[in-house]
Amino acid sequence: MAAFGNRTFAMTPRDTAPAFLQSCGWGGARLAPLAGDASFRRYFRVADDDRAAVLMDAPPPEEDVRPFLAVADHLRRHGFRPPAILGADSDAGFLLLEDFGDTLMRDAVAADPGGEHAVYAAAIDLLKALHRCPPADLPPYDRAVIQREAGLFTQWYAPAVGLAVDEAGYAAAWDAVFDALAPAAPVTVLRDYHAENIMLLGDGSMGLLDFQDALVGHPAYDLVSLLQDARRDVAPALEMAMLARYGGIDRAAYAAWGAQRNAKILGIFTRLWKRDGKPRYLAYQPRVWRYLERDLMHPALEPVRDWFDRNLPVHAREAFWRDRAE
Repeated sequence: MAAFGNRTFAMTPRDTAPAFLQSCGWGGARLAPLAGDASFRRYFRVADDDRAAVLMDAPPPEEDVRPFLAVADHLRRHGFRPPAILGADSDAGFLLLEDFGDTLMRDAVAADPGGEHAVYAAAIDLLKALHRCPPADLPPYDRAVIQREAGLFTQWYAPAVGLAVDEAGYAAAWDAVFDALAPAAPVTVLRDYHAENIMLLGDGSMGLLDFQDALVGHPAYDLVSLLQDARRDVAPALEMAMLARYGGIDRAAYAAWGAQRNAKILGIFTRLWKRDGKPRYLAYQPRVWRYLERDLMHPALEPVRDWFDRNLPVHAREAFWRDRAE
């Protein structure tokens, strides 16, 4: 649901969607496609006279709506704004959700660059409030997850640029970095908290989307998601101002989680191109590389930086993707 904006494309829901809508009291409603995200989920705006909602079509077994429902319940109980659940069929993979409208944080900032600081400040304040709450009852963002995600880089990116790399050394480098970090109190980590998943609502609040993969982990992760946004440039000065506003974040941890997330994204976007036939994600690769290169400059990242210097020459980095981006 990361794109309730103006980007639409032709698609239709599964054949069982009309029966689900009928069961929710929305039989005969009109459907219009909303842009999808980097998953198997598809979204449709549902219109019925003066009512509007959003249909999430998340086909099993590739998708499971239960985590979305659980995280939405946690957020709502603590005073945040996930979409209200208007109807659900978890077994079939359908949800009928509150329609937050079309004002993405990304679009609002693009339309009014002078308001960028205030909008990001509000997003930081929301994150601070979330981190003060008890964490949700979710699996931990543990070392196994860290390594599995970081490994997407060697699994997908390296073959795409024709390189054979030291995979064992790669995993060992990440272990060395995360072994050395100071511990932090765990929080709910939404994992995709960025300007395309935050809606600006009419009452001045912020609506939250795309949180079904949430885990319990380090507070730096969602700061990285927001301030090293793969889909839009965030100026370093704004990034530093927002880190100061959040306060007290361990910069070594911020750099480590930034490097891990950006390495993961490079792998995911390559997979979307190679496996899923979605080359549009290639356009984001140079930006993600720039974030990663900056994170690797932190002294805490020396083991991973050394691995990159040994295994990926400069020509296999940003320039490769700039040449191929659409």
